[in-house]
Amino acid sequence: MSRLLFLVVIFCLLCACKQESVQTVVIDKRLSGGDTTVFDQSTNAFSLPAANTSITRRDNFFIGNAFFRQPWVTAPASTSSRDGLGPLFNTNSCQGCHIKDGRGHPPINDEKNFISALVRISIPASDSNDHQTQLKTSGVIPDPVYGGQIQPRAILGVKPEAQPLLSYTEIKGEFPDGEQYSLIQPQLDLQQPGYGAFDPQLQTSVRVAQPMIGLGLLEAIDEKDLLAVADPADNNDDGISGRPNQVWDLVKQQTVMGRFGWKASQPNIAQQSMIAFAHDIGITSSLVNETVCTQTQSDCLSAPHGGEPEISDEIAYKVIFYAKLLAVPARRDVDDPQVQLGESLFQKINCSACHTPAFTTGSMPDFPELENQSIQPFTDLLLHDMGEGLTDNRTDFLANGNEWRTPPLWGIGMVKVVNEHTRFLHDGRARNLQEAILWHGGEAQASRDDYISLNADQRQALLRFLDSL
Repeated sequence: MSRLLFLVVIFCLLCACKQESVQTVVIDKRLSGGDTTVFDQSTNAFSLPAANTSITRRDNFFIGNAFFRQPWVTAPASTSSRDGLGPLFNTNSCQGCHIKDGRGHPPINDEKNFISALVRISIPASDSNDHQTQLKTSGVIPDPVYGGQIQPRAILGVKPEAQPLLSYTEIKGEFPDGEQYSLIQPQLDLQQPGYGAFDPQLQTSVRVAQPMIGLGLLEAIDEKDLLAVADPADNNDDGISGRPNQVWDLVKQQTVMGRFGWKASQPNIAQQSMIAFAHDIGITSSLVNETVCTQTQSDCLSAPHGGEPEISDEIAYKVIFYAKLLAVPARRDVDDPQVQLGESLFQKINCSACHTPAFTTGSMPDFPELENQSIQPFTDLLLHDMGEGLTDNRTDFLANGNEWRTPPLWGIGMVKVVNEHTRFLHDGRARNLQEAILWHGGEAQASRDDYISLNADQRQALLRFLDSL
């Protein structure tokens, strides 16, 4: 009997110790990127290496940073390691779109040129299109004359494709408590076409550059953890039916889950980066070693190039290394009562159903800094129907016109500091975070309606919470 009592006591002590251990685990909400998090609130907050990157590995980061920032030049040039710009292009450097590694914007104030935004184009699929081939390469049917993206700039002797111009229609609204708001609906006009009239069925989608922070951590999330929060048939009846996009992997030559881009149309950072080099700057790589010139664009096809490929594997690796290890800045004001109220409201109105607060990363070969990190990205990387208000009527692999990947929210409160603007959503139409919420529809309609029903103090609290991220 005494032996049994002894065993029971030992068991209880072990349980008590275990319980105490669980209770003393404290999650530091400031650490959005786990051990990679950096504490910086300056204009450089998006441009720092992961905090746990060793000194010996920072050389590759800063070399990659240099090629990310430096402009590419027309070939032939004495700077042979970075010549080959164009012939058609949107900008002459990665930094040209991802200013300070941050969020792009459409032309605002007195700007006219698209600096950190671009226009994707396509035509509807038909029996005459080689649809299966296009699905494997781009997921959409490119325009036979203008390709898959409008390039408004060109090197000497080549015609730019067109000049995009945005105008806006104001939509006014009012909260139940009488506070008024307005939204702006963009309209795109493609002017000065360089190679003839556009297809009357041309599909267009304005896209602003997304922040570069935390990309490596997002790639390090185990696919099974992302699929665990997917609910394409809405089996739990909450009105949310996130689903993964399935995209073409150029290296594996097979369909895999998409994670990156506004419609999760790219599977990994390497492919996302090299596609951007080819389409945005006109720089070929061993992964994407084809010009964006179409057969109609003879001046583009005959223009000089900077070698085959134009970016070497060594330089490409360092740019990808840089992109993977860009750190996420720490959250701020996590103990502020208003921020804490806003966080509880964020959960209450079910914003977290798509903006999943936390994950733990898995394995990441050659990047130990990113492995086994408790992160708070506030995204599920899945596609969600956002309603007719945000549709671009353009498919992208499995994504239809209404569907968009849930964008990560970490660092969103630092955009004003880093990029000196507060333009949000895929085309930058939202002039602040509240407008971004008010544009939510489709699966997010209920959360949007619940936000509208909050009183002014509660709305302000929720916005303060978002600003703390």
